This record gives sequence, structure tokens and C-alpha cells, in this order.
Amino acid sequence: MTDSARLLEEMNDRSREVFRRVVESYLETGDPVGSRTLTRTLSEQVSAATIRNVMQDLEFLGLLDSPHVSAGRIPTQTGLRMFVDGLLEVSDVDATDRQKIDATLGDNSSDVGGMLDRIGSALSGVTHGASLVLAPKHEAPIKHIEFVSLGHDRALVVLVFGDGHVENRLFTPPPGQTPSSMREAANFLNAVIEGRTLSELQTVIREEIQKRRQEIDSLARDLVESGLVLWADEGDQHERLIVRGRSNLLGTDEEEQDLDRIRTLFDDLERKRDIADFLELAEDGDGVRIFIGSENKLFSLSGSSLVVSPYMNADRKIVGAVGVIGPKRLNYGRIVPIVDYTAQLVGKLISDRG
Repeated sequence: MTDSARLLEEMNDRSREVFRRVVESYLETGDPVGSRTLTRTLSEQVSAATIRNVMQDLEFLGLLDSPHVSAGRIPTQTGLRMFVDGLLEVSDVDATDRQKIDATLGDNSSDVGGMLDRIGSALSGVTHGASLVLAPKHEAPIKHIEFVSLGHDRALVVLVFGDGHVENRLFTPPPGQTPSSMREAANFLNAVIEGRTLSELQTVIREEIQKRRQEIDSLARDLVESGLVLWADEGDQHERLIVRGRSNLLGTDEEEQDLDRIRTLFDDLERKRDIADFLELAEDGDGVRIFIGSENKLFSLSGSSLVVSPYMNADRKIVGAVGVIGPKRLNYGRIVPIVDYTAQLVGKLISDRG
């Protein structure tokens, strides 16, 4: 039993109800809750003084906080965690929300990336938060690699997979590359592909470069070596993460403190590689997971919450994750089933497409 579950179990009915009402009111309005407000909503008739005593006890336990003197109470991060773990009532997905998410699948396109992009946009739309979608890695064997120069500092690598899937990835090539060195690099890579996946190629290519260092031109060798990390790791991570709906986090009546928090959050969302790494850690557990405030180190400065769920392919292997990020004052009871439904839907779509 966790500490929060044990504490919740030890609370009497009145303390538990006062705590639940404070949290639910805060999640709905964002305002501190005072004792007089609670006297009108509690199931038993008690005085405002009695409720103030209960709230003081809850504050002493670290579950409530007073943002200002005599301004009511709001839940602390510990309090929110206890509420989410022990008192949260999760509803079914609203029919309208379900229809909006389902509507993204209307064209039956085989483009998984486009489908995930549309689902991310729909998820951010129905939750009014920022959506995160970690797309599955494409692990099919590579059939062909080609380089296309787009300028002195930009190039495109075209990856053709054995199952017909094609990916184009932009990168910055080493200085001095010429069309002939790019052709030589592509010829070298295509000679050692032999049906290997992108992640399998790393070791093989490094070994081959060591063996054939004299045979391959230095420019072409630099191009291959510099691209290894990009193609098989960093570039893959950046492309796999889809972030949609950042504008949803900006309201028309935000206070300056909230705007500072949102600006910090936007900075966090730009660090796509860090977020992709974090969501991969979230793939370790099944079902929806909720990270509140500093529990999620990536968003701790902005004090945000993340509701995330992994999804599986046809082999019941976790291959990605979907999530919603927003302020700690999320409507968790509504967001959790939406994220869960979306994760199950994405898993089914990925499975159907093989």
C-alpha cells in the first residue's frame, strides 16, 4: 500500500469528503475553496468553523495549501496525487469526443504518419491541451538508400524499405560534399544493407568502414559516419514525436504567472528528443499513467501534468505512446478515458496495417 493510499484510509469520512470537494472544485474552477463554500455542498450539516478545522488538519498533512491568507485552500501536488490514486472517478468517453477522434480515420489511408498526425490534432482538440504522439519505429529491412543534395548545408536521405515504405529525412552533411561523394556513400551503404534494419546497420557499417577505409573516399566516409547517429537514433527520435495543440494552452484571461508557466512549457515542448526519451520510459508500464508536476522531471519547472498511455501492435508489443499535457488543474476524470481510448484505437490501427 502506498503512503497516499494509507493516509486516505486513515482519514475519517468528513475529512475525506472535505478533501474531495476541495480538489474537485479546484479542478473545475482553478480557484481556492473556502469553508463557507463547502458548507453549502457537504452531505452533512456542519459549521464553517468545523470545516476550517478539518481543512487546517489537511493542510498540516501536506494535502492542502493556502495560496493567500484567508483565501481558501487548493490541493498540493501530494494532495492531487492522493486524489488521482484513491478518489478519482473516471467517466466513459463522451460520445461527441469519441466521434471527433474516430472522424480522423475516415480516409483509410495507409500513411501511418499522417494518420497519427490527425489523431494528435483531434486529441488536442477534444482535451484542450497539447497532445503528444510517439510513433512506432519502422523496423522493416532497408532495400535502398539514396542521398539528394539540397544545398551546401542541407541534404536529404531517402530510405526505401523492403515492405515498400519510403522515408525522407533532412540532415546537415559534413562540409565539402559533392554529388560524386554522395553517390559513393550511397553505393557503399547499399552494398552492405543485405536486408538489415536501420538499427542493425550501425555496427555493420562501422566495421565495414574500418575494413575498407582505403577504398572509400574520405568525403563519402565522413558522410556515412556523420549520418549514422542521425539516421539510426537522433533523427529517428525527432521524427517519431508529434506535438499538436500548443495554442490550446494559451487562454484569453491568463495571469502573468500562468503565462510564465506556459512559456516554460513551450520551451520544454521544443526539446522533442527529451520528450521522446521520456515517453519511451512510459512504455514500460501498461495502461494510463499520470505524472503530476515535479513527478515528471521534464516538465517540473512549468508545473504541468502529463496523462499518457502506451499502445501495442498485433504482437502485443508496446511500440509507442499517446498523451496529453496541460496544467496540473486538468479534468483527470475526463482526460484519462480519452487518452486510454485513443491509445487503444491507435494500437488497433497499427495492428491492422501490419
